[in-house]
Amino acid sequence: MSQQGLAPTHEVTAISQFNEPRKVHVAGESPLTLKVNDREVVTLMTLGTHPEELALGYLRNQRLLENINDIESVNVNWDKETVAVVTKAGKEITDWGEKLKNRIVTSGCGQGTVFSCTLDKLYDAKLPSVTIKQSKIYALLTEITRFNEIYKRAGAVHGCALCYNTEILKFVEDVGRHNAADAISGWMWLEHTTGNDKIFYTTGRLTSEMVMKSAHMGIPVLLSRSGVTHMGLELARDLGIIMIARAKGRAFLVYNGAEQIEFDAPPKRPPLATDSSR
Repeated sequence: MSQQGLAPTHEVTAISQFNEPRKVHVAGESPLTLKVNDREVVTLMTLGTHPEELALGYLRNQRLLENINDIESVNVNWDKETVAVVTKAGKEITDWGEKLKNRIVTSGCGQGTVFSCTLDKLYDAKLPSVTIKQSKIYALLTEITRFNEIYKRAGAVHGCALCYNTEILKFVEDVGRHNAADAISGWMWLEHTTGNDKIFYTTGRLTSEMVMKSAHMGIPVLLSRSGVTHMGLELARDLGIIMIARAKGRAFLVYNGAEQIEFDAPPKRPPLATDSSR
C-alpha cells in the first residue's frame, strides 16, 4: 500500500480589512479518482492526507467490496490524480454493473453518492445495545478540541473521530465529513478494529448517509457538534443508533436513545432571568 498523503494546508497571501497583506493558510482540495481493477468508480474531492484509507473506507462503506483480504494493493498517484485498488487473483468482481447501476445523490458535502447495494445490506448486522455516561460525553468533547489542528489553522474542513471510552483512537479531517468518515472506516478495516464498543464523533450534521456509515462500521453511538436531519433521525431510530447532537461544552441534545444515557454529571442550571421592570 502506498503512503502518499498530501500536506493539508497551503500558505497564501490575503488582504485584511486594513488593506494590508497577511500570510494565511488555506485547506487543500484535490480530485482523486478511485479505480478498482482499472474500472473507474468515483472521483472524490479530498484534503488528500489519508488517500489510501479513504479509498478503502469508501469501498467498505458503500459495500462495493466485502473483505479486505481480497485486496492485493492500493496505490495513489497524485500526478494522475488516481488511487488504484487491485484485487487478488481469482477475486474478480463479476456483479459490478449491477452494483453501480442505481445511485442516489445525497446531501453530502459536494453531493454524496449512495449505491443501491449500500442500502440492500444496511440491515445485515444488528448493532449492539450500549449505554453511555454523560460524564464520558463531556470528557470526549474536551478531548476532541486538541485534535482539530487543520481547522484551527485554515478552517474549511470537517473532523471525525473514532472514540473508545474517553480516548480518541483515530481523528481525521477532510474537506467533507463523508471523506473523513470513510478514511476512519478504512483505518478500522486495516487495523481489524470493530465498532461495537466505539463512539463516532463528527463536526458535521447527522444525515441519513452518516447514519448509514456508522451502521456499516458497526458503531452504535453517533455524537455531533452540529444538528440532525429528519431522515437521519428516522434511520437512527430504525437501526437502534444512539444519536447525540448540538454537542458543545456541557450542552447536548439526545435525539434517539435517551434511555441509554446515564445522566451522572448534570450541569448547574443558569439562574432564572428576573423582570427588571417590576
